Amino acid sequence: MWRRRLLIGLSAWLAATAPASAFVAYVSNEKSNTVSVIDTDSWTVTKTIKVGQRPRGIEFTRDGKFVMVAVGDDDTIQLIDAKTQEIVDTLPSGPDPELFTQDAAGKTMYVANENDNTVTIIDLEKRARLGDIQVGVEPEGMTISPDGKILINTSETTNMAHFIDTATRQIVANVLVDARPRFAEFKRDGSELWVSSEIGGTVSIVDPVKHEVTGKITFDIPGLRREAIQPVGIGMTKDGKTAFIALGPANRVAIVDGASHKVTKYLLVGQRVWHMTFTPDEKYLLVTNGVSNDVSVIDVAAQKVIKTIQVGELPWGITIAQP
Repeated sequence: MWRRRLLIGLSAWLAATAPASAFVAYVSNEKSNTVSVIDTDSWTVTKTIKVGQRPRGIEFTRDGKFVMVAVGDDDTIQLIDAKTQEIVDTLPSGPDPELFTQDAAGKTMYVANENDNTVTIIDLEKRARLGDIQVGVEPEGMTISPDGKILINTSETTNMAHFIDTATRQIVANVLVDARPRFAEFKRDGSELWVSSEIGGTVSIVDPVKHEVTGKITFDIPGLRREAIQPVGIGMTKDGKTAFIALGPANRVAIVDGASHKVTKYLLVGQRVWHMTFTPDEKYLLVTNGVSNDVSVIDVAAQKVIKTIQVGELPWGITIAQP
């Protein structure tokens, strides 16, 4: 009997003290041409992977087996095996791939090629290029609607969000936003599209059905000139109630109410904050800081920065597998 009680007590103690399931984050370091691997239990870099020239856009495949990283100066997408953490293959793209997105099934990938004003379509199963879509000048931001029917691309110089029908692969609408749009994100219910404009200093709220800008989020940080506040990456909780917006050289992440579109708080992070990703449980948000060469970890519920992790030179993109 005492042995049984001991085992039960030991099991309970282990369950209470065991760390939560570790997630693994991958960070693209634009200048050092590496990808840093971060363990989210210890908040430490466990490996540095040498990749091609100027890695930026980075994302897991939908099945979590591979990490795809756009190496812009090599004009390709490299595949990292998530188990071995080694480069195992490449995917075709146009010149200077930057950001990309996938359909929900993980079968088709869409890549923004900054230097030839196109979006490349890739069959991920065959690892083959299917074609290209002509868009505006300097395409960057890429996202897909929750129902998979509309692909969004933002063009930095044309200052537009292009709505592309995924079935016909034709542009069906162009929405003018403020200067230098860098990133686009749908709410999970598909009701709104948010587009950040780096030079314009705003985030446009777009009606995806009417193809109209219905509102704009602006930012005001005491002591900073308006031109120093440059919105780029956007992270939105699954329920759409809270958004986090990276403000570039302002060295802040703005917290925005998803319903009212009002800024509720600013968090001071590292220098030149770029992009971000949530852990799958949404307990933490990790953001890359390009000039200070580190990643800030934000406790989402507490809305505060709890950790800083040193990575490579000019960290840009970041991804975590989402089950």
